[in-house]
Amino acid sequence: MFRNRILARVSDAIASGAIATVAGLALPATAQAQSLETFGTNMYGNAGTLIEMPTAEVAPDAQLSTSISHFAGQTRTTLTFQVTPRLSASFRYSAVPSQVLAFGQRAPGNPAGYSGSTYYDRSFDISYQLLTENAWRPALSIGLRDFLGTGLYEGEYIVATKAFAQDRLRVTAGLGWGRLGSLDPIGSTGTRPNAILGTGGVPNYDRWFRGDVAVFGGVSYAVTDKLTFKAEYSSDAYTDETRVEADGRVFDRKSPWNFGVDYRVSDSLSFGAYYMYGSEIGANIRIAVNPRRQGVPGGAETAPVPVSVRPVASAADLGWTTEPSRTASAVQSTRESLDREGIALEAMKIEPRRATVHIRNRRFDIEAQSVGRTARILTRTLPASVETFVITQTIEGVPASSVVLNRRDLEQLENAPAGDILARAQFTDGYAESRGVQPLPDAYPRFSWSFGPYVRTSFFDPDEPLRADANVRLRGDYRPAPGWLASASITNRLFGNLRRTPRPARVVPVNPPPVVRTDSAFYNRTKEPRIETLTLAKFGRLGPDLYGRLTVGYLERMYAGVSGEVLWKPTDSPFALGVEANYVAKRDYDQLFGLRDYEVATGHVSAYYDFGNGFHGQLDVGRYLAGDWGATVSLDREFANGWRVGAYATKTDISSAAFGEGSFDKGIRITIPISWGLGTPDRRTGEFNVSSLTRDGGARLNVDHRLYEEIRETHRSDMVSSWGKFWR
Repeated sequence: MFRNRILARVSDAIASGAIATVAGLALPATAQAQSLETFGTNMYGNAGTLIEMPTAEVAPDAQLSTSISHFAGQTRTTLTFQVTPRLSASFRYSAVPSQVLAFGQRAPGNPAGYSGSTYYDRSFDISYQLLTENAWRPALSIGLRDFLGTGLYEGEYIVATKAFAQDRLRVTAGLGWGRLGSLDPIGSTGTRPNAILGTGGVPNYDRWFRGDVAVFGGVSYAVTDKLTFKAEYSSDAYTDETRVEADGRVFDRKSPWNFGVDYRVSDSLSFGAYYMYGSEIGANIRIAVNPRRQGVPGGAETAPVPVSVRPVASAADLGWTTEPSRTASAVQSTRESLDREGIALEAMKIEPRRATVHIRNRRFDIEAQSVGRTARILTRTLPASVETFVITQTIEGVPASSVVLNRRDLEQLENAPAGDILARAQFTDGYAESRGVQPLPDAYPRFSWSFGPYVRTSFFDPDEPLRADANVRLRGDYRPAPGWLASASITNRLFGNLRRTPRPARVVPVNPPPVVRTDSAFYNRTKEPRIETLTLAKFGRLGPDLYGRLTVGYLERMYAGVSGEVLWKPTDSPFALGVEANYVAKRDYDQLFGLRDYEVATGHVSAYYDFGNGFHGQLDVGRYLAGDWGATVSLDREFANGWRVGAYATKTDISSAAFGEGSFDKGIRITIPISWGLGTPDRRTGEFNVSSLTRDGGARLNVDHRLYEEIRETHRSDMVSSWGKFWR
């Protein structure tokens, strides 16, 4: 009987495939291989044109979307990033009626705290498009849903999607495991464990593609460029949501069919409405941006000054070298011209055939643009005999990378593609290029200050999923000499709920680590002004390719002490290596001058690598604030306009049980350049971090001005990635 049932299901699947093939012969198909892209997302936030079932479609490369969907008492908020043209990753935060959990039956023990009406669940998805679509072949993808979470939504799939009728009709069929294999399975690939992972955060390898296998599928049809109708056959039986017990079922699942419509307002905004499982109404909203695209097309910055072309015979005239006043005039003219561009001239040396300038970029978030504007100005302010420009960028008064340009190349290539001048440019270490170059007399000392609001947030506490405080910050920086920085910042909380006492851990840890971060709420309780930081830092060059930093004082809001760092970073190398050592003590909760009785030595050896195509990796190995030893792996995709989207994970010798919910520290981070939205150059950025609940394991010290991020933007690999703005 079972064999006959399987054969019947397979026969149906084959028949469906034959029908699709005949339809493919009858309708025009795509002439060449393509990625089968879509701007839409399903109710799980994954790229696709169905309702809940996965497809083999992908989003446009680098698309970052947030979707919010709701049906049957469940709300899913998902952040999805198209990491590469074929690889996508999603992070989901779901509010689920607590009666679906049945902890007494499916989880070890009955952890306290889940007895409320709503359970908040975190989960991660990943999918990869194995095959792109061509005229005769569908796109084919493989995916894992909730592979790094509690397992509440876990499921794996292999799915194919084919486009017909000038890409308006898309047909999908696939095989699913886990939840996606729970309705009328056609077979099995082994035994699948049947327990929700209590604390989550651990990859559930033993379940992937194991257990019952079921068929799912669907179609979508774009009536217009904005309106799409869709229907799907769901293989998710919603077993827990539909069981009848004392608490009652979440919803009545009457049918495996779902129907719906999507309306795309633009590439960045769409809405969906659905009739689901014969009994429920669902809705979905998607908001998306693409970091590869400019927020304000073309930009809105002021035009640069044109390159000044010398008269033919003037390059041989060295008469100016006998008149000191002409040298002083050239320096003053250069300084004034650069200042109008938002670039500070810190040092300058003019020789008969060569000029070296040290610049501090105050305005441009693209370093290549600041170098290009500096080069333009030098063609207008320097004597005609000066043929070589050495433009050295400084970080806190310390020379970083130098770009060496030939003046004749600038004159000849101003209207040529930026790649032409890049081929003529040389990137060298500013350490050697800066010998004999003295700071201008009035470049130091220098004082700057700022005052403004900011928001501190905390996510994913099941009792209060979002906590936030609105604060104001007054910051002052004093630079008495090159390489020296004295900083202070004072904050004051205006309002918010971060001050509330942290909830007790759901599972009492075994051998818990020292409390180093989980008492952060106590640092938010006072309404009095607080000293956020009060530090003195020294930056310097220790030799060719070597940089150093030493910082002492109140380093961050929770710790005070001393932090030292050495970085080896060749100008033209994708690889860098750093060592950081810290000795810190915990600060009093009022964040004034007192210290608590906890002290620790912490530090890391860090390796950095630029993989190319915008991907940057980092590995930190060492000791963390709780005295635990381990490593942090980070991977970011960065874009020429300043956007960054990345993820990190930390695992130390603290066990998953002792760590608590989440099992180990991990998170997603997004950096958004202000200039992307304004269209004008601006060095400010907005940072958004999505991390697990604050835990003590894997916690790291926060120190301003870590060297790698400060230095690398001036080096060749970063400069080349955004060199297109050299002439802008």
